[in-house]
Amino acid sequence: MTKPRILVTRAVFPDVVERLAQHFDVEANPNDDIYSKDELVGKLQGKDAVFTTPSSSMTAEVIAACPSLKAICNMAVGFNNIDIAAATRAGIVVTNTPDVLNETTADFAWALLLATARRVTESEHWLRAGKWQKWRYDTLLGADVHGATLGIIGMGRIGQAIARRSMGFDMQVIYHNRSKVAEHLEARANNARYVSKEELLRTADHIVLALPYSPEAHHTIGAAELAAMKPTATLINIARGGIVDDAALIVALRANRLAAAGLDVFENEPAFDPAFLTLSNVVLTPHIASASEPTRRAMANCAADNLIAALTDGTPPNILNPEVRNKG
Repeated sequence: MTKPRILVTRAVFPDVVERLAQHFDVEANPNDDIYSKDELVGKLQGKDAVFTTPSSSMTAEVIAACPSLKAICNMAVGFNNIDIAAATRAGIVVTNTPDVLNETTADFAWALLLATARRVTESEHWLRAGKWQKWRYDTLLGADVHGATLGIIGMGRIGQAIARRSMGFDMQVIYHNRSKVAEHLEARANNARYVSKEELLRTADHIVLALPYSPEAHHTIGAAELAAMKPTATLINIARGGIVDDAALIVALRANRLAAAGLDVFENEPAFDPAFLTLSNVVLTPHIASASEPTRRAMANCAADNLIAALTDGTPPNILNPEVRNKG
């Protein structure tokens, strides 16, 4: 019996590819080539499913050009690289990998928050440059985290995990979300209090962005929002590029209208704005919030679980468009 054919668009753990190969005829990408739109379309001809990552752009045009596809399985919790409406119209199941990365991403949000507030990156550069000649009372003074007010925009599972960690720092937690979360979840999240976006921007000492990207979320933080923040505040983005207007943030950081920022995601990444490299009051990391080996393995296996289910019984555990049921 002929096995279904699948494409894995980027390099992934070899044992995960081997696992998929037990069920499917797999075209893998061990060289980790970045396919152009035309290359992607060409490789998807005759394929029954595709194992994607956020760098694989499954647009309406790509989907329309690949009539054999039955499933798109994304190795990420975010899915703004996939036109879900177009996939649904085409009868294609779309899945993601929620939950398995919540705690690791929350850990990293705190790594960025602490590094940003306490000027860790700037301090290391200063030390390496040989500028540490003596102790001074005002050398590289940062902001306290303990006892401060933490503002979280996006109070889903990751936002709640970030808030839980604030208990050890005796922080007040405020949050803004599309809707107020249940009271028992607020209680678990260090008694987080729902506030308007305006109050959060005006009040918080440290703001963490943990909301999913959508057209409505584009530039949630722009020039006006940055101007509303305390000049002593820090901004942390572990969500998605495009949620922050990077150009406006650069202007605010350069003018010291904001104390500092910690960024793991950027507009147009990996081709981020090089002006960030000229600033000392920003901590920059290359989209690695979920990058622990156990978590990335869990993500890959979750995507594989989804794909195997989508091409067998049609009920993947993390389906994003449940109105579609694969009948292949």
